[in-house]
Order: sequence, then C-alpha cells, then structure tokens
Amino acid sequence: MARPAELKETPNLLVSAFRHFSTLLQDEIELAKAEARRSATRAGTGLALIGVAAIVALTALDVLAAALVAWIAASGIEAGWAAVIVGGGALLLAIVLALYGKSRLSAEALAPERTARNIRADIETIKEATHA
Repeated sequence: MARPAELKETPNLLVSAFRHFSTLLQDEIELAKAEARRSATRAGTGLALIGVAAIVALTALDVLAAALVAWIAASGIEAGWAAVIVGGGALLLAIVLALYGKSRLSAEALAPERTARNIRADIETIKEATHA
C-alpha cells in the first residue's frame, strides 16, 4: 500500500515528466524547422541549377546554331543535317544539367534526417522507460 508521502510525490513526478516531454517536443519542432530551412535552401539551389540549364540550352542553341551549322555545312554536310547535329549537342548539355539539378531536389536529399533519427530515439527511450 502506498504511503501518504509517496502519493504526494506522484503528481509532482507527473508534472515534471510532462514538462520534460513538452521541452523535448519543442526542441524536436525547432530541429525540424531548422532542417526544413536547410532543405528549402537545397531545393532553391536545385531549382537555380535547372534555371541555369535552361539558359545554357537557349544560349547554346542560338550561338552554336549560327556558328557550328555554318562550319559543319562548310565541311560538306547538308545545312539541315548540320543544324540537327548542333541542336542535338546543345540539347544533350541541357539534359545533363537538368538531371543534375533534379537530383538536388530528390526526396531523400531533402528529408529531415536528424529530426527523424531523434524522434525514433525519443520513442525508443520512452518505450524503455515505460517497460522498465
């Protein structure tokens, strides 16, 4: 049977446990926010790279279409085929840059890893404490 002193300590222990849980939850929320900001920065970089890829592709098509088509045509290939060769090269460059930019936007690259790891550890700690 519980003694009166132990009964008086129980509410204090519960209040303390809830305070610790509240602080832990607030810390995890702050960590999630920090990781979300980092992910947003990474996403911005990925989007910027895709934008650069588009600019490079347009510039390459304009400049190379004028210079290389004339040079290739001068070597004996029809002007139409020369244009296809130049356009294909520029398109290949654009695809490579776009794929690199897209890789910076993958779900794995943007996931809040530390927050997830900390939450899993917190859950394990709570499970161990309740089973002990």
